[in-house]
Amino acid sequence: MAAARYIEPKKATSLFNEIVANLTKLGVSVLGSRVLTVVGRKSGEPRSVPVNLLTVGGVRYLVAPRGETQWVRNLRVAGEGTLRVGRRVEAFTFRELGDDEKPGILRAYLKRWKFEVGVFFDGVDAKASDEKLREIAPGYPIFEIFTK
Repeated sequence: MAAARYIEPKKATSLFNEIVANLTKLGVSVLGSRVLTVVGRKSGEPRSVPVNLLTVGGVRYLVAPRGETQWVRNLRVAGEGTLRVGRRVEAFTFRELGDDEKPGILRAYLKRWKFEVGVFFDGVDAKASDEKLREIAPGYPIFEIFTK
């Protein structure tokens, strides 16, 4: 079995994430940003990170462009989390998408945020074929979000 795909954030990314998280906590959503909080699978402590909340056809998704990140692993174990913008905190559960369900969501995600996350897609963009998007799908966890 191949190792899970994960791209560790660089220092500049951590600084950018901190700025976006702080703005989002103040109520300024940066192109759909939310602060995701999930209980840590090892520590049991709440862990927070900024994420891009994608809406397609009225359905909301979280996409992990870096792959099997800590928030992805924590979310799978916790089974629930919260999304915050300003004072508005929304509890949610989720369903993780299968690889065959991902191409349309990946395409929509890339259309919206390629300028920010394109570097994590190795040259694949929103114009890629469904076949190409299906080929890369296993490296990009996607969660359909349901409000609790």
